[in-house]
Amino acid sequence: MEHITDRHGLRQWRQRCGTVGFVPTMGALHAGHLALVEAARAHTDHVIASIFVNPTQFGPQEDFGRYPRPLERDQQLLIEAGCSALFHPPVTAIYAGQDQTRVRVEPLGSDLCGRFRPTHFQGVATVVAILLNLVRPDQVFLGWKDYQQVILLRKMVQDLAMPVAVVGVPTVREADGLAMSSRNRYLAPAERQQAVGLHRALEAAQTAWRDGERRVESLVSGARQVLASFGIGDIDYVEVRDAETLDPLPVPDQRAAQTRPVMLIAARVGAARLIDNRILTLE
Repeated sequence: MEHITDRHGLRQWRQRCGTVGFVPTMGALHAGHLALVEAARAHTDHVIASIFVNPTQFGPQEDFGRYPRPLERDQQLLIEAGCSALFHPPVTAIYAGQDQTRVRVEPLGSDLCGRFRPTHFQGVATVVAILLNLVRPDQVFLGWKDYQQVILLRKMVQDLAMPVAVVGVPTVREADGLAMSSRNRYLAPAERQQAVGLHRALEAAQTAWRDGERRVESLVSGARQVLASFGIGDIDYVEVRDAETLDPLPVPDQRAAQTRPVMLIAARVGAARLIDNRILTLE
């Protein structure tokens, strides 16, 4: 696996490759990231991952300074996963020049997680736009755990006519259903037991939807009750949205019954802000 840290080296590597799959990460890799590499390997000739803890997507009181950075371990995991190259740039290689440009995808970037992290998606969209311009991949692979991020980046790519396909990959979960996340390592043992409440709340919504419940307020209320039963009270939101657009669902009528909905949850457990989601189906 090649280890690339600058734009020039990245250009040279890209010129030698055929089709390229790209997996952008902030490091602290887990099985969810490795599933993205596996998916990229199945669809492209070469796979490049990036590790870049992006300062512009963290708010002033967030965990940028303590975000885990186990680079040597991450490199070994990528080698074992069959990754062709790692792009691990310093901040100056990403935000070069006067750094006066930001990418905003609105109104979605100010909704859901954007209501609680006002500059987050601006930072995400900007850094991913830069990385896509540098890597020039054929496909970029993103995990559906960050559901809003996938939808937002698909909109950005479409709006800016970027020649890349955004591929969503299913969430990888622990045995008890907790969605894998780099921030799970912040959880103390008791908090780890609480955190599975997000998955249980989504399961409750799925059961209710399958059983015929179409009232959004009832789906949300049921999910919140499950969260409360796990001692999770610091909740940013529990929402049910259209799975394709993340628009609010229409009132329960024939059209609503035909909608493909997704429930999204963001909540804090201890020091960790956790997110999870589930598309509600009739199966």
